[in-house]
Amino acid sequence: MKNKYIANILHQLADLLEIKGENTFKVQAYRKAARTVENSRVAIAEIEDRLEELSGIGKGTAAVIREIISIGHCKQLEELKEQLPPDLPDLLHLPGIGPKTIATLYKQLQITNLNELKAAAEKQEIRSLPGFGPKKEQKILEAIEQFSKRPERYHLHEARRVAEKVQAYLSEMEEIERFELAGSIRRWKETIKDIDFVVATRDPIVVAEKIIAIPEVRQVVGQGETKVSIVVEVEGIVMGVDIRLVRPDQFGSALHHFTGSKEHNVRIRQRAKQLGWKVSEYGIYDPETHQTMKFAQEAQFFAQLGLPWIPPELREDRGEMEEAEAGRLPTLIRLEDYRGDLHLHTLYSDGTDTIYSMAKAAQERGYEYIAITDHSRSLKVAGGLSIDEVYEQWEEIEQVKRQLPGIEILKGTEVDILPDGTLDYPDELLKEMDLVIASVHSQFHQDEKTMTRRIVKAMENPYVHIIAHPTGRLLLRRDPYEVDVDVIFRHARETGTIFELNANPYRLDLSDELLKRAKEEYGLKFTINTDAHATEGFSQVIFGIATARRGWLEKQDVINTYSFHQLKNALKKS
Repeated sequence: MKNKYIANILHQLADLLEIKGENTFKVQAYRKAARTVENSRVAIAEIEDRLEELSGIGKGTAAVIREIISIGHCKQLEELKEQLPPDLPDLLHLPGIGPKTIATLYKQLQITNLNELKAAAEKQEIRSLPGFGPKKEQKILEAIEQFSKRPERYHLHEARRVAEKVQAYLSEMEEIERFELAGSIRRWKETIKDIDFVVATRDPIVVAEKIIAIPEVRQVVGQGETKVSIVVEVEGIVMGVDIRLVRPDQFGSALHHFTGSKEHNVRIRQRAKQLGWKVSEYGIYDPETHQTMKFAQEAQFFAQLGLPWIPPELREDRGEMEEAEAGRLPTLIRLEDYRGDLHLHTLYSDGTDTIYSMAKAAQERGYEYIAITDHSRSLKVAGGLSIDEVYEQWEEIEQVKRQLPGIEILKGTEVDILPDGTLDYPDELLKEMDLVIASVHSQFHQDEKTMTRRIVKAMENPYVHIIAHPTGRLLLRRDPYEVDVDVIFRHARETGTIFELNANPYRLDLSDELLKRAKEEYGLKFTINTDAHATEGFSQVIFGIATARRGWLEKQDVINTYSFHQLKNALKKS
């Protein structure tokens, strides 16, 4: 039972009580208890009998927390949901609209859902309410528009959730002999517009009918014997899905064709033309014999062109054709090569699990080592550790190491690089740590020269091993900050600093293109870490591995593939 889960229920309870018009003191009591649970560095479920000792938790809120721990939900919350209109709490998802506003709209205008709210705003019925006015009414309309707008692209992990749902249905269709993901999602691009499948079947009409009958289908865009285009909704994610239907003996060439990228496919067609052939999704056509060579397997298609099979992640026309022709394709890193995660957060800062839980989960994944790297003191919003708390954490790490023999636990930190390039902890403390990750968490809008010097200064510190999420980007939300990557790559080579590929699918920073550049032009080493804030976060490593493969990284390029002894040596800065 995670603290975050308990706190979320308490927050929901406070919101619905406020919407219903409950006593303000009662609402605030639940909010205060929720904050206490969120900020606790101890798992609340483990101190169930001592809840009232915590500041912000009284007898009543303690009873609710115990109920959540005991049965996994809150009966009072369920009752509130039944008493209120079912779609009313959904309005809480609108940006900038809180429970107090929703309560007023519900009581004064009987608004119970998004459509009613939009209609009232368009009729200018909201502006006359006490405390609202034309400006707030306009902001509500803007919030509705923002909420209703379907994103053009989705993060990779979101797209794969949708794809996995469709895959589950395809695997149950007996008329399908085989199928595979294609397009950008098979190439593991960081953001995805739509999803492609290639399906081998001898009964395309029957398969097409079954596809459009999938319960999650919201729209049928097109249906035929060679292609079905649908729009599906899975867990609130609405995406287009194109499913190509081919004969089994065409599967290999079709899979290659629809995997792309466009630039890679152009190079393939050029190579076929040099050999006197023409390539299409149906195979390779020989004008001399007027025959089309068909390929059930993708590797057979490549072999016919005199090429080894090229991994999908490399098919971007970034040199893969030349390397394939010369027999020099890299042996890309695999998930099985990964031995440990070096960037993890716990309850000590903004994580939701204990050190023991994180270490145990890592051990169950077969890891040889992990590093605990909670935030430093200046990042107060993330519960950064004071120096005294760092020493307290080290004691707990030693206890956990005794409880879990067989996994090494490094004492580390994710220390803030302050705006002037100095670090958030003194060197005397950093010197004692097994692993120091430095990262930027503030003043992202510094100019390129200032930001570059800021990061370089951090790398020059003899105790900094790793620069985390080096460009600061958040995919689809925040652009990278301005930094001269060639300068920081050059200084990394000179100082022996390692760059992180942050596997969180909202970051994937460094990008695949920068990884390839840093490796080939500067000979740098990298670390792939999940930046996990809970045990569930370990699973995100697959996105880091995929991005590393897109960046042409091999096992020897990534320190997480090293034995613990090799890792310790790699962390000694030159």
